[in-house]
Amino acid sequence: MNICIIGGGASGMMCAIHLAKGGQNVILLEKNEKLGKKMYITGKGRCNLTNDCEMDEFFKNIIHGEKFLKSAVYSFTPQDTMDFFEKAGLSLKVERGNRVFPMSDKSSDVIKTLENELKRSGVQVYLNKEVVSIEKNNSIYTIKTSNYVYEADIVVIATGGISYPSTGSTGDGYGFASNFGMDTVTPVQGLVAMNVAQNVSSLQGISLKNVQLSALDTNDKVICSEFGEMLFTNRGLSGPIALSVSSMINRLGRVKLSLDLKPALDEKTLDARILRDFDERKNQDLKNVTRALLPEKLNLYVLKEAKLQESKKVNSVTKEERAALVRTVKNLNFDVTSLAPFSEAIITSGGVNLKDLKPSCESRNTENLYFIGETIDIDALTGGFNLQLAFSTAVAAANNILKKQQAKKPR
Repeated sequence: MNICIIGGGASGMMCAIHLAKGGQNVILLEKNEKLGKKMYITGKGRCNLTNDCEMDEFFKNIIHGEKFLKSAVYSFTPQDTMDFFEKAGLSLKVERGNRVFPMSDKSSDVIKTLENELKRSGVQVYLNKEVVSIEKNNSIYTIKTSNYVYEADIVVIATGGISYPSTGSTGDGYGFASNFGMDTVTPVQGLVAMNVAQNVSSLQGISLKNVQLSALDTNDKVICSEFGEMLFTNRGLSGPIALSVSSMINRLGRVKLSLDLKPALDEKTLDARILRDFDERKNQDLKNVTRALLPEKLNLYVLKEAKLQESKKVNSVTKEERAALVRTVKNLNFDVTSLAPFSEAIITSGGVNLKDLKPSCESRNTENLYFIGETIDIDALTGGFNLQLAFSTAVAAANNILKKQQAKKPR
């Protein structure tokens, strides 16, 4: 029995290792010159490989595919991932937000650990092998590359999405799925900066902490809301909470963002604080007094949005003008025009339709054909959740294959 894994990223390597340890003959084909190319850049080069949180909390961080993923994640949990790497000799640490990293802070050490396990378990790895077609005749799969043809009884496709295409993620799996009559949910950027209609170029580089970012639909109904850190780009919003919001609105139409710069203060309390500042510095320009609230460039931007003259003396600011300032600080609006390109997206949202897959990640209409990891329509927030989904779906497929092989053995 020959098994071919297509794609040497996180899910492909993990699946291959589990199958080989289960006694299967496994070959792994990778189009790049090395394995785990996208893993090198995850977690800013540190590789946040999972999240050591409670399971209920874990599922709250899944954006698409929560129901589908239940059995896979429970069968191979974040703790199982940690145990796997630690038993393989990689020391781990848990940081803020239950994020799990290698003790060395080097993603290369995570990849080396997987490579060592591939060798130890006997997986045959072939690099620079871009698969151009997969065909099935009777029960045998023919996998063609540019210079070689392989045959296999079982195929597992782990080619990833289309984010960071420079790492080889170019959506190959979607074409393979289509050739076998499977549907693909249109891929969109996930965990990515959002471009806005407003000119925020003057705010580029400003980093904010403890702010609240909400997304609203055309009826001003709140779609989602995130609290934490944010960063302005020359075109829009980025940073942790903006990236999270992007994945929650990336399949929607027109969306407006509302940024609360002082979420710890309600409007009445904020107004009282501003009024106190005004009383203490009555003869100063408005911009010099409000600078105590916000970074300088953001302060000027807020005053402009509130339609207030920055050089106006605070002793002449009316109650209505003060109210406009409070509203703007608590509700700075932006209109999302687009998402940053796939080349800047951390993950791909969308992929092979889960309706065409069994919970084991096997195709419902083609036996012994599996799709795992980012190739399929699953995604989650930042914090190690997406890599865990790659590992969990990989092991789900491997376990199902091993179970079916075991059932075929004579008793």
